[in-house]
Amino acid sequence: MPHLQMIEKTAFRSAAPEITDAEGEAMARAVVNLFSRWGVSDHEACILLGGLSARTFARWKTGEIGRVPRDLKARLSNLMGIHKALRIIFTQPQRAYDWVRRPNEAFGGSSALAVMLAGELTDIMRIRRYLDSVRGG
Repeated sequence: MPHLQMIEKTAFRSAAPEITDAEGEAMARAVVNLFSRWGVSDHEACILLGGLSARTFARWKTGEIGRVPRDLKARLSNLMGIHKALRIIFTQPQRAYDWVRRPNEAFGGSSALAVMLAGELTDIMRIRRYLDSVRGG
């Protein structure tokens, strides 16, 4: 019968690099602009941002970002990844912005925005993975 051996403890290191506070703030400012281009309402924005309060989103729109928690940074990162993928796939920027609201067979006839508005981070990640697969990423 094999004997168990003690293994030394090591510090956990995430495979993904941590998003800094400055990067989080920059992504928040960028997402405010992106939502404007996508035609996302303030209510929809708050859902996409994981239940962010309307008051906090209103402050974001004035440039007052404040602290961005880790989970929100993950949402922002995925939203920026969607934007990047769309800009690679479509040569005309407006087509990329419009795609988000168009019905798509890949999502059972729903739009990408409708899928993301289910509210979970995994819903946003689903759209990002789909676009990454389309662009061969």
